[in-house]
Amino acid sequence: MAFLEVNHLKKYFDVAAGLNHAVDDVTFTIEKGHTMGIVGESGCGKSTLGRTIIRLLDATDGQVILDGEDITNARGHELRRLREKVSIVFQDPYSSLNPRFCVDETIREPLEKARRFKRREIDDMTEELMDLVGIEDRLRMAYPHEMDGGRRQRVGIARALALRPSFIMCDEPVSALDVSIQAQVLNLLMDLQEKMGLTYMFVTHDLSVVRHISDDISVMYLGQMVETCPTKEIFANPLHPYTKALLSAIPSIDIDHPMKRVALKGEITSAINPKPGCRFAPRCPYAKEECSQPQQLIEARPGHFVSCCRVHEVN
Repeated sequence: MAFLEVNHLKKYFDVAAGLNHAVDDVTFTIEKGHTMGIVGESGCGKSTLGRTIIRLLDATDGQVILDGEDITNARGHELRRLREKVSIVFQDPYSSLNPRFCVDETIREPLEKARRFKRREIDDMTEELMDLVGIEDRLRMAYPHEMDGGRRQRVGIARALALRPSFIMCDEPVSALDVSIQAQVLNLLMDLQEKMGLTYMFVTHDLSVVRHISDDISVMYLGQMVETCPTKEIFANPLHPYTKALLSAIPSIDIDHPMKRVALKGEITSAINPKPGCRFAPRCPYAKEECSQPQQLIEARPGHFVSCCRVHEVN
C-alpha cells in the first residue's frame, strides 16, 4: 500500500469572477521513502496542491490518506497530532523564518510547542538537529539576516525535522538559492531521506533539479495532472505534448545534439470557471474536436499515466 494516496483532490477559491480551480481532480500516490516531483509552470497549482495535502489549506473535495489514515478532514487533537507527522520546507528561506528568532530559538520552537519534552531534552535535540543539517555551533545565536541563503535554508530544514515527521512537502526549496548552494541543499535532503526514511513531495519548476532528486514525476497544467510516471521514463519517453514542451526548454551543453525547442502558441486557458475538456488544447498542436471532452489519466504504458485522448495517435 502506498504511503500517501491522493484521490480526486480539489481546491477551489471563490474569487470575484467565479471559482478558481487551483487544484482540480488530482490523483496520485507516493511510496514510502520515495520522492514524488511535482513540476509545471508558475501558477499551475503545485504549491496549492502540496499545502492542501498537508492541511495548511482545507480541501474542497477529494481524499488524502497518509500511512493508511484518512487526514482529509482532521480537526482538533487529530489535526495537532498530524502536524507532527507532516512538515514543509518553504521556498524562500528568508521570509519563512521569524526575523526576531535566532537559530536556536527557531529550531526549539516546534519542540516547545509539542509540550512533551523536558528542557534538557530540547537542548540536546536542538544541538542534534543543527549537527544533522550542517549548521555550525557558532551560528546558534545568529539571526536570519546574518546568514546566507544556504544556511537559512538549512535552519528551515532543521525546523521541519524537529518533530521527526515521516512526510515532508518541499515547496521549491532551492529555487531562491545560488546554483552551487542548490546542489548542497539537494544532497542534504537526499542524505536525510536515506538516514531517516523520509518521504518527500518535491515541488519545483526546474526539471534538472527534479530529475536529480525524484523517483517519480507528475506534471501539472492549470490545476490538473497531465502525466505521471517514473523519472527515467518521463525523460526517455514523454507522451503528453505539454511535457514534451517542458523538456525541450531544458538547457543543454551537447553541441552535437542541439536542442529542438517546442514553441507553444495560443492563449492560456483561465483556471476560473474552466470549460470541460483538455485545458492545454488551445496551445496544443495536436488538438482536435475530441479534446473538448473531459480528459482522464489513462495508463498508456505500464506505470506511465497520461491525460490525453490522442496519446496513441501523436506518439
